[in-house]
Order: sequence, then structure tokens, then C-alpha cells
Amino acid sequence: MTSYIDPVAQPNAYQQLLLTLLGNDDPADVQAATPGAIRELLAEARERLRARPEPKEWSVYECVAHIADAELVVGGRYRWILAHDQPELLPYDQDLWVDRLHPGDEDPDELLSVFEPLRAANLELWRRTPVEDRARFGLHRERGPESYELTFRLLAGHDRFHLEQARRALDAATKRA
Repeated sequence: MTSYIDPVAQPNAYQQLLLTLLGNDDPADVQAATPGAIRELLAEARERLRARPEPKEWSVYECVAHIADAELVVGGRYRWILAHDQPELLPYDQDLWVDRLHPGDEDPDELLSVFEPLRAANLELWRRTPVEDRARFGLHRERGPESYELTFRLLAGHDRFHLEQARRALDAATKRA
């Protein structure tokens, strides 16, 4: 189980956690596997999809919603980094996004209908980007300079982190059932 690290208060530790979760694995392979892992998790969760392990912890549904939100945000960051010279990369409050944009009545298939094509487009962007352009960077307001490659690697670790979190939420809901 991964201990909680605040991505805003502990930005370097958060980056290191995500990179450790990725390890030496190919970030494109990890990201390509995520849609299938999400579909399997959603199928297993069924009626426990929205069960929170604790009042302030995310359910499977909320973890998946966050992964989808992150794909949207990071896809924009990739494009700013590649198209602009050292653009500012704005942070976002993940809890506000989940609470305000995903009230809980959304069909998980709707989340996936947005997430999966975005993920495919972002993977295609990675594949067609020349290796030397992957060093281009933006200036993240909370974490400082982040290259396209680092951002891409962080997202793969982010997938693993939140899939693990969703698994723990499901396990907790299953034990209570």
C-alpha cells in the first residue's frame, strides 16, 4: 500500500513516488494498458462502484473519474510544452474536479468514452514526437520545470497510483459487503 504524499505540499516526493511506481517500465506500455485495467475494475466493482472506503477517500468511480480528468489536463500540458517555449503549466485541484465535475450519477461508460480516445491521441502524440523534442519543458507552477518526457512518465506512475487506490477502495467495499 502506498502512503499518502500531498502533491502540492510535497511536490518532489510526489514526483519521486510516481516515478518509483513506474520503475523501469515503458511509460507508453503502462499507459496503453490502463484502459483495459479500468474496464476490468469497473466490471468487477458493479454495485460497489461508488462505495467509499472512508468518508473522505475516493471510490472506484471517483478514482476513474480522476484518471480521466488527469488525461485531459496532461494532454493539454503535452501540447503546450511541445508547441510553446517554456509555457506555464497550471495546477488543478483534483478534489474540486472530482467533486464538482463528477457528482456520481455519471455512467462510467461516459467517462471511458472521453478517456479512451484522449489516451489513444496522447499515446500517438508520444510515438510521433521526435526523441529530441521530448526534452522540451514547461514550468509547472507547483513543481518547477517539467519536460514532456518527465510529464509522460509521471502520468504512467499516476495511472498505477490511482488504479491501486481504486483497487483498495473496491477491496474495502467488498469486505464490508
